[in-house]
Amino acid sequence: MSEFWIYFEKGLRHILNPYAYDHILFLIALSVPYAFKDWARLLLLVTIFTIGHSLALLLSVFGVIIIKGNLVDFLIPITILIVSVFHLFTAGKSSKKESIGVVFFVTLFFGIVHGLGFATYFKSMFGTSSQSKLLPLSEFALGIEAAQIVVVFVVLILAYIVQTFFRFSKRDWILVMSSFIIGVVLPMIIESKIWIR
Repeated sequence: MSEFWIYFEKGLRHILNPYAYDHILFLIALSVPYAFKDWARLLLLVTIFTIGHSLALLLSVFGVIIIKGNLVDFLIPITILIVSVFHLFTAGKSSKKESIGVVFFVTLFFGIVHGLGFATYFKSMFGTSSQSKLLPLSEFALGIEAAQIVVVFVVLILAYIVQTFFRFSKRDWILVMSSFIIGVVLPMIIESKIWIR
C-alpha cells in the first residue's frame, strides 16, 4: 500500500506542480466552456486525457516511442494554443455536442503529447531494470486523474462565481480565459528551443 501512495502522490505532484504549469493551463483551456451541469462529459474528457497520457508513458517506458524532448516541449504549448483558439472562435455557439468524437480523439492525442513530455522522468523512476511497470503506471495514472479532477473542479467553481456573482456571461468568461491562456502560451512557443539550430 505504501508503494501505491508513492506513485499516486507522484501523479498528484506531476499535475499540481506550480513549476510545470503547462498541464494546468491545458486543463483550464479544456474546462473553460463547461459548467457543473456538464460534469459527466468533462470527467470523460479528463479521463480520456489521462488514458492518452498513460499510453504515452507506457509506450515510452517500453521503448516503442522515442521522441526528442525539444519537439515535445514545443508541441505541448501548441496543444494548449489550439484548444484555446478553438474556444475563442466557438464561444457562445451552441455546436458543442455535434463533434463529440472529434473532441475526444483530439483530447486523447493531446494526452499522448503531454505524456511524452514526462516520459524521460518517468523512465528514470524505474532505473534500468523494472519487472512490473504496469502497476506503478496505474497508480501514477490514478494520481494524475485525481489531480486533474481537482483542477477542473476549481475551474468550474471559478466559472460559477464569475458568472453568478460578477454577472459575466458564459461567452465573456470563455473569451477572457481563452485570451489569457493564449497570452501565457505564446511566449512559451516563441522561446522554445526548437527554434535554435
